[in-house]
Amino acid sequence: MNLSERQELWRARQALTPERLDLAQRVLEQVRAGKEVMSALRSFPAPGGGYLSKAMLVAAYQQMVDNDVIEEDSALLERIRMKPVRTLSGVTTVTVLTKPYPCPGKCIFCPTDVRMPKSYLPDEPGAMRGLEHNFDPYAQVASRLASLEALGHPTDKIELLILGGTWSSYRRDYQEWFIQRCFDAMNTPLPSASSHLVEQNGGTDGSLAEAQARNEDAPHRNVGLVIETRPDEITPDELRWLRHLGVTKVQMGAQSLDDHILEINKRGHDVESTRKAVALLRAAGFKIVLHWMPNLLGATPESDRADFARLWDGFCPDEIKIYPNQLLANAELYKYWQRGEFTPYTTQELIDLIADIKPRIPRYCRVNRVIRDIPSNNVVEGNRRTSLRQDIHDEMKRRGTHCECVRCREVRGKPVSADQLRLDDLVYQTGTAEEHFISFVTPDDGLAGFIRLSLPNANAPQTGLRDLDGAALIREVHVYGQSLPVGSEQVGAAQHAGLGTRLLQEADAVAKAHGYRRMAVISAIGTRPYYLDRGFERGELYLVKSL
Repeated sequence: MNLSERQELWRARQALTPERLDLAQRVLEQVRAGKEVMSALRSFPAPGGGYLSKAMLVAAYQQMVDNDVIEEDSALLERIRMKPVRTLSGVTTVTVLTKPYPCPGKCIFCPTDVRMPKSYLPDEPGAMRGLEHNFDPYAQVASRLASLEALGHPTDKIELLILGGTWSSYRRDYQEWFIQRCFDAMNTPLPSASSHLVEQNGGTDGSLAEAQARNEDAPHRNVGLVIETRPDEITPDELRWLRHLGVTKVQMGAQSLDDHILEINKRGHDVESTRKAVALLRAAGFKIVLHWMPNLLGATPESDRADFARLWDGFCPDEIKIYPNQLLANAELYKYWQRGEFTPYTTQELIDLIADIKPRIPRYCRVNRVIRDIPSNNVVEGNRRTSLRQDIHDEMKRRGTHCECVRCREVRGKPVSADQLRLDDLVYQTGTAEEHFISFVTPDDGLAGFIRLSLPNANAPQTGLRDLDGAALIREVHVYGQSLPVGSEQVGAAQHAGLGTRLLQEADAVAKAHGYRRMAVISAIGTRPYYLDRGFERGELYLVKSL
């Protein structure tokens, strides 16, 4: 099946026709009667072959509730909701892609497809959505919000993840337009559950600042804005521009912390560039995500183990993505492989490597991914398994080891009793700041919520951002558990139990004890009201308060 055929099949499966909705209601009646969800779905084949998706069940449920056929039943909705893990970290992530555009990098491992932004393939799941909507930001966001709501996920707290090559290399007028259109989509109420139509020219006109202001009380508030760029693009001027756009988190490809490996893979920057970029981002309060790639040209499993350890020497990222190098036919590295100069690791070698290093990850860091979601048909040789994370965890279980990263300790959907939580303050040094990872932990070591407090020292680089002069920095506040709508409560849920406010109070106390008299927070647009209600005031690019 070629790409266009896969796209047509994708469109057909999204269609909520009356016939499909009627069939979904019949499935739902069996589920309400006690039948297992997948078994009920298989009892009613879809028109044209295959089976209905869980999205159809959720849509049918919403329609039956709206028409007073059944009463709201949160337990039933939980049974039929697809992939609740998507919102178990407390927010709902929406990913969009920028248009194809030249990248300053010449990395030999990077795929090149003229239809896509650099490093992406058209049949990656997220990338296919971007291509489907011709990379239109409004259409991508609106469509994804509609899909998530159809699957039963709350969509009022959105982390917007913008992917596609090197963000900083795009023209700034395009960047501003792109983000404004994303905000326009988040500021627009969704169509009814029975409609998935998304107008590419929908939304409102106006400036980015106006769209941001509307988002403070919009239907879908932006609680995090993420871009990806290269370390050599980070400057004080770039920091100011990113804050103007509303960015709160930056992903960067470190790839390796060995200058020789970077050079022979034609990465185009050195380790010192990464170190300086991380220090600047930290001094400006951004959350930092580093990409790390084992199995680059010139690396071995042994050298990768040593390289991974360097991540925690001064760099200390808040989150990491482990992206094992994958051999693709449209990358320059393919020629090296043809000449016998490069050999991909086997799946078992990768499992052994990552099972070795994962238990060493500090408790303040979150491992977002351990493999790119590249369809196996694109991989020439080497690992083709996209379920590598589960394979690694199975291997660690066999060894009797475990990972203590943020993702592995999140409470997710487990009930939380606030009076049983202990407060933990993990302190670590980065060379330019003293970092405090202050968290609420359950009796079984589950992570219910945390705050990242940064205390810059004399070595911190100058950012030129007046809001931050002499201030301690709150870089992130996060409370875990199933994402709940703004203002709602749920017995045993970590969200909306006051943990965020208590973490802010603890951060104030720590900062004051270290002699700070001002506090700044890098607030996302949609979280501004939360901080303003807790004593912060509007600065130029940050929210600030006197301690």
